[in-house]
Amino acid sequence: MRFANLVRLHWAALRALLVLTALLGLGYPVAVWLLAQLPGLHDKAQGSIIEVDGKAVGSRLIGQSFTDAAGRALPQYFQSRPSAAGDGYDPTASGASNLGPEDIVDTPARKSLLTLVCARSKAVGELEHVDGSRPFCTGNGVGAVLSVLGPRDARGSVVHPTRVVSVNEPCATTARPFVASYHGVRVECANPGENYSTGRIVPVRGAAPGNPPVPADAVTASGSGLDPDISPAYADIQAARVARARRVGTDQIRELIRQNERGRDLGIFGEPRVNVVQLNLALDQKYPLPR
Repeated sequence: MRFANLVRLHWAALRALLVLTALLGLGYPVAVWLLAQLPGLHDKAQGSIIEVDGKAVGSRLIGQSFTDAAGRALPQYFQSRPSAAGDGYDPTASGASNLGPEDIVDTPARKSLLTLVCARSKAVGELEHVDGSRPFCTGNGVGAVLSVLGPRDARGSVVHPTRVVSVNEPCATTARPFVASYHGVRVECANPGENYSTGRIVPVRGAAPGNPPVPADAVTASGSGLDPDISPAYADIQAARVARARRVGTDQIRELIRQNERGRDLGIFGEPRVNVVQLNLALDQKYPLPR
């Protein structure tokens, strides 16, 4: 290649670099910044910060945990949904648990998604004095799952069960399994360290209502782990507890929930919701804790 051609190619590449740097490195960021200054967008661009008496106390976009140092729910506040972001609502560790609906068997390393949901539902039920039972959950708050062992047919189904184990109920934690027998075979509790994966895994629905009083957002984390909102249904079952702690009427608390409820975006996107941070701030302003 001639020297003149080499210079021409490099000069063309340098010009392209300068033009793209000006457009994408300077022009585009400046255009986005100017757009963010428009009315209605400026607050969002600055993080939707909530201030009380000139002090930043949170963001409308990021949830918070309203618990004590031991992780127990503070009775005077509405509780947020569970969070899988770090130790809970950590903006630097945003993310989900990545566990799916087929994750139903506990392991020595971690609890399954089903058991997490069952345990959370039981805890919420006890805190709010409502029925915390859910389909496929035992009364002790673990996944109601059996491993059925025995000869199989060509399709892999167990023909004659010879042994049945409640895999999520270790013998050290339960006197007897959640169900006494399965197809005439006595159900055993699980022995620590024993592998039951060779059996057919059977989740047992149980007698819990199909529409549990504890809503789904009370027992599952959001995809980001930072969701600041809860459903009106979850807020509603917390109203009586908060009213007792604040020494006001439950109807007054429910009215405050309605005042802070938002509908679907543009009437069609998302679900009705209540921002927990804003609701708890409104609580402190309107119904401060009795001294």
